[in-house]
Amino acid sequence: MKTMLKIGLLAVSALLLLALAGILYVSFALPNVGPPPADLKVEITPEKIERGKYLAYHVLQCIDCHSQRDFGVFSGPPIEGTEAHGGERFDQTMGFPGVFISPNITPTGIGDWTDGELFRLITTGVRKNGEPIFPIMPFESYGKLDPSDIEAVIAYIRTLEPATTNHPASVADFPFNLIMRTVPKKAEPEKRPSTQDQVAYGKYLVTASACYDCHTKFENGAYVGEPMAGGREFLLPWGTLTSANITPHETGIGSWTKEAFVGKFKAHQNREELPSVGGSDFQTIMPWYMYAGMTEEDLGAIYSYLKTIPPVENRITVFVASN
Repeated sequence: MKTMLKIGLLAVSALLLLALAGILYVSFALPNVGPPPADLKVEITPEKIERGKYLAYHVLQCIDCHSQRDFGVFSGPPIEGTEAHGGERFDQTMGFPGVFISPNITPTGIGDWTDGELFRLITTGVRKNGEPIFPIMPFESYGKLDPSDIEAVIAYIRTLEPATTNHPASVADFPFNLIMRTVPKKAEPEKRPSTQDQVAYGKYLVTASACYDCHTKFENGAYVGEPMAGGREFLLPWGTLTSANITPHETGIGSWTKEAFVGKFKAHQNREELPSVGGSDFQTIMPWYMYAGMTEEDLGAIYSYLKTIPPVENRITVFVASN
């Protein structure tokens, strides 16, 4: 009996030591994506600034998240005057494992960052101090983009009007504060395809816009559904939003023409025409107003790519108001 007790205690002790070793490894050895490129110096040119602004506002949605959004208006456009100032809150009431505040990305917020540190942050999710950020920013997708596009975004935000803010720090709940250290990985950049290849270029834009992230079912920290078939739930104060199926099945966009697809986005391009919402009205986190600023050519390329992916039957009820 004593022998069995000793064996049991040794086994428990060994498991505790292994767990402690694992925690120490994750805490001090991860994330491990390598140092920021020390020799990167982004040349700020009018062309880069223009490209970077287009990407930041209408494709990568940097400005959408790094502003405070007005959810009294359909699709929650940025509150005017808060663009790039940060301050948007993502917390437990929305299903997040902690409280995460988007930071100020004007020169006041990132002025002491090198271009290499910003590049590593955007493409791997690792801050200048080596700490990970919460993956609501789709850095894994951004890490697959052409480095010239990332540099264009850096060039643009360097030119923004500095804004002084005092946002609280983000705090992840346990154990996600450890889990999120395992998420960052080294970037795998790809060259931006020619716009003449509509399917390949459309796929690139879908990656840049992180369409997969929202339009794929997500449960318990992992994607569990068919890509682009919708089904990811988002908790809102006034109801539950479920992402739409955007595969070319009849329950998705199978019956949509390119003109209808592009028109759906462009219908939201005038801010003054966006309807006010309240109470149990249908609302969405899909930043229609921001995406509406994409060119018709780019939206058409996204459509061309989506029509090539496997169709998946998945009829979605997009919004259910709270009782």
